Amino acid sequence: MIGATLAFVVVLMLVTWLLSVVLRDVSIVDLVWGLGFVGIAWVAYLATSPENARALLIVLLTTVWGVRLSAYLIRRNVGKGEDYRYVAMRERHGARFAWVSLLTVFGLQGLLMWIIAGPLQFGMDGARALGAVDAVGLAVWAVGLVYEAGADLQLSRFRSDPANRGRVLDRGLWRNTRHPNYFGDFLVWWGLYLIAAAGGAWWTIYGPIMMSFLLMRVSGVRLLERTIGDRRPEYAVYVRTTNAFFPGPRRRVE
Repeated sequence: MIGATLAFVVVLMLVTWLLSVVLRDVSIVDLVWGLGFVGIAWVAYLATSPENARALLIVLLTTVWGVRLSAYLIRRNVGKGEDYRYVAMRERHGARFAWVSLLTVFGLQGLLMWIIAGPLQFGMDGARALGAVDAVGLAVWAVGLVYEAGADLQLSRFRSDPANRGRVLDRGLWRNTRHPNYFGDFLVWWGLYLIAAAGGAWWTIYGPIMMSFLLMRVSGVRLLERTIGDRRPEYAVYVRTTNAFFPGPRRRVE
């Protein structure tokens, strides 16, 4: 099963990389992030042929989350050109960029995807009946999906209004956390882990821990906020009044 899921990730990333070379747009790697986890879950499911409700629950929840995320990113990003981060990399590496991107973008994301998906792969082996921990995991996953999808919808509507150009969204789910979509993603993965752990794969906790670290310290909050203050002057006030990740009461600006 491990070999099958790893082979899937390698093929997925190689094909996506080749397409990025043809299109001259590395940003497409972001569009397959969610679908990659969906593919891993289904490959694991079909490779092990588990006869338990937990395995089916894991694969269905992963599919709902991953398809929604990729569909949203495709709708948002297609036709907008290459992300500024990859443009900077392309200029820095010149003619070597295609090969550099294969390793540092597609290879790295593929490896992270495969490791993070540990609960999806090994959580299907357990033959234990669904119980209270699974119910808690499902509830956490559901809250996370609502948070993530709701935040994306609110942000999409906010950006579609020309009057909001250069302004900061600080209403709805964005009122009590600067990144409700990332917080929702965080809950989704901890919910999936709880379901996998209930089946005996408690040791795959490295998956949600790694995803949490990426969201809070690497490619999520920290990367996004590195330049957003320069593009939106109001963001400095937003930072002083609103929690970065976990929702909480707003603070007063003295």
